[in-house]
Amino acid sequence: MNFADMLSYADIQELSRIASNYNCDCNSHSKNELIQSILMSVSRKEVFEQQISKLKMEEIRFLNTLMFDSRSLFSLEELLAGVKLAKFEQEDDNWNPRETISRFKGLGWIFNGFSMQTKYLYQVPQDFKTRFNDVLSHKFQANLQYTGEPEIYRDEQTLIVDDIYRFLHFVAEHHVLMTVDHFMYKKQVAQILEYLSVQEEPIVKSGWRFGYGRKFKEYPNRFSLIYDYCYFNKLIEEAEGMVTLALEGKSRIDKGMKENPSDVYRFWIRMYKGPIPNLQSLIHWIHQLAREWVSSKTLADTLCPFIRQFYYDKSETIFEERIIQMLMHLGMIAIGEIPAADAPSIKVTKLGMTILGSSNQREESAIKLPHH
Repeated sequence: MNFADMLSYADIQELSRIASNYNCDCNSHSKNELIQSILMSVSRKEVFEQQISKLKMEEIRFLNTLMFDSRSLFSLEELLAGVKLAKFEQEDDNWNPRETISRFKGLGWIFNGFSMQTKYLYQVPQDFKTRFNDVLSHKFQANLQYTGEPEIYRDEQTLIVDDIYRFLHFVAEHHVLMTVDHFMYKKQVAQILEYLSVQEEPIVKSGWRFGYGRKFKEYPNRFSLIYDYCYFNKLIEEAEGMVTLALEGKSRIDKGMKENPSDVYRFWIRMYKGPIPNLQSLIHWIHQLAREWVSSKTLADTLCPFIRQFYYDKSETIFEERIIQMLMHLGMIAIGEIPAADAPSIKVTKLGMTILGSSNQREESAIKLPHH
């Protein structure tokens, strides 16, 4: 339902409150005048921008959550949980998440349901999601530094699906043993890494590594994703201290069939969404803001305030290593070096434009991993 429809269902007290927040000059006893006055005021771009410019950072985070939530109805508890999740800083005694909901209601950004079944639920006007996106996009772009095309850039295109295929071949041709902790032996991991087209260093000292995959503790980032993709998609099996090809994996090799890059990308979303719950909204912004070469530092400065720290992983590390590097490995973005620049530049690739645009319409569920 759109904003105008929701206004027509709202009672006169609610309309008066919304009109007051938009400084509407009209007869507060006439429902029709209130609706017309609110619609005229809200239709002006600068009025909308002004209201968003007044928001605190945690309110912008909550707004961002509402924009990308596919649900059409929310309970009060779900909204309160969203407000609390959006406040990364220490809560003070005077902070009340209900005030944020009340403020959004007063601006007409959230409405109560209008039927008997939905009157205790809440909804966001559908057309406002587009307007929020336009205003925030404009706001973010003002902070970005766009660069020329770099002389040298790294674009891995579909190398990850090539390397999934290579890994399946390796398992088919070798006796792959596992330790009692269910990891492959380090010597064999090093052998596999050399066999792949994108080189990664083996994990020398584990330290803390968890949350981003079943095998993330002992395998480097990209290969950890490849291994888990093969495991969860039943291309390989772990049994009796060995890694072997499953029937599906054998079928891939027999047919010379490689994975669909879109499937690997969606699997990565599901695997990383546990530690980064708003990953899909962050990718939406990268897709929208990095269509031309842009300084990764200015993009990080813009998006890191939306990334909650995950244990020892700070927001900057999550942005650079867990999101940007992995998007590059998945072929979604290219990373370029520009002489004398203080940071690399990034740009969404043609493959990324195709996959990110369509995949972000679909909400992916996180894969639940055992706690570390």
